[in-house]
Amino acid sequence: MQNQVQYVLRTVEERGVRFVQLWFTDVLGRHKAFHVTPAELEDALDDGMTFDGSAIDGFSRSRESDVLARPDLTTFQLLPWHASGEGVARVFCDIVNTDGSVFEGCPRQQLRRVLGDAHEKGYTFYVAPELEYFYFSDIDGARGPVPVDNGSYFDLLPDNAGSVLRRQTVLTLEEMGIGVEHAQHEDAPGQYEIDLRYTDALTMADHVMTTRHVIKELARQSGLVASFMPKPLSQEQGSGMHTHVSLWRGEDNAFVGDGPYGLSPLAQHFIAGLMRHAAEITAVTNQWVNSYKRLVPGHEAPVHTSWSHAIPSSLVRVPTVKTGRRESTRVEYRAPDPAANPYLAFAVILAAGLRGVEGAYEIPPEGEVIGSLPRSLAEAVDLMEQSELLHHTLGDHLVEWFLRNKREEWARYRSEVTPFEWASYLPLL
Repeated sequence: MQNQVQYVLRTVEERGVRFVQLWFTDVLGRHKAFHVTPAELEDALDDGMTFDGSAIDGFSRSRESDVLARPDLTTFQLLPWHASGEGVARVFCDIVNTDGSVFEGCPRQQLRRVLGDAHEKGYTFYVAPELEYFYFSDIDGARGPVPVDNGSYFDLLPDNAGSVLRRQTVLTLEEMGIGVEHAQHEDAPGQYEIDLRYTDALTMADHVMTTRHVIKELARQSGLVASFMPKPLSQEQGSGMHTHVSLWRGEDNAFVGDGPYGLSPLAQHFIAGLMRHAAEITAVTNQWVNSYKRLVPGHEAPVHTSWSHAIPSSLVRVPTVKTGRRESTRVEYRAPDPAANPYLAFAVILAAGLRGVEGAYEIPPEGEVIGSLPRSLAEAVDLMEQSELLHHTLGDHLVEWFLRNKREEWARYRSEVTPFEWASYLPLL
């Protein structure tokens, strides 16, 4: 620990860092931060930063308000888009109680705990998400958002603003040590995708938070708006966060076997767990009213609970593995969207899959529909409330706050009169 502190302090001095941002997230996955100068940094690194948790959504109750943001020094990183001489760095924090015990309202701590439970069973959980998002040149209150281009799947466009930004984003991420498998234009106008390279789930959740921040910050600097809203354009497909997952035992991929598409029995049980518990975890993987406008028939987003090798709209897909690369065997869970809290989303995906493994759930036939995903946020939170799995995985504190917050969001949505209603009903009624 002391060696890490000295490394951070030395780097700050040598690289002329003027501010260090202490990053953490609330329950909904929104970025929060303290900004400290080098003069105050050593105390912050040694002791953390105390703050009133009741000021942060989903954190403390009023009777237990004070919590501590404790830096994870392994995540210290310079932010390369800041100008020379005005250096800024960041470090992720875990939120703990003032006595040092784990704070149950911290999403990062909840994922850490679930990963610890898996580790005790001999498993390491690896994740590789595909982040889809939009660039808009304008957000007009009357017309809606204006995409930066009219491209479609894999279009090789001239160096327009979106293409330039995508390239700058990938280079920035790689400079920060975040591996990118590939990047491309997606199906809808102004829609792009960046696929992150496999790593352990906690590191990946940090990477997702960083990637979203980099994408939005570089867009802002270019006079554009980047959005991870799941369904910003009515007549176009929405943005997903298709998440590739696998369990490893030491150096061996536990999903590799002699079953269909090279799957082990464990992998098949994992898929069955995802399918059986999909509906109850959807409030976490798809947490906004707008999320359910993406999960509709007619596009590639999943609606029903099924698995397949080749059908894009399946909830669970088994990707093709390259010849000689059996260690890359994995499962793709296609429900999540990029506006989810990655810490909680990865935690519930792992928990659902492990229930299938521990209970030896039987995988249904390929392509067979065994159920449906929730059709609205209201339906999703009702299923979440009844879910023993989610109460066990996330804890009562976090689940109770999440339910309250999302029911308030649904109530606001239900009372809102929309442009659709004006256009449809005002001339007629």
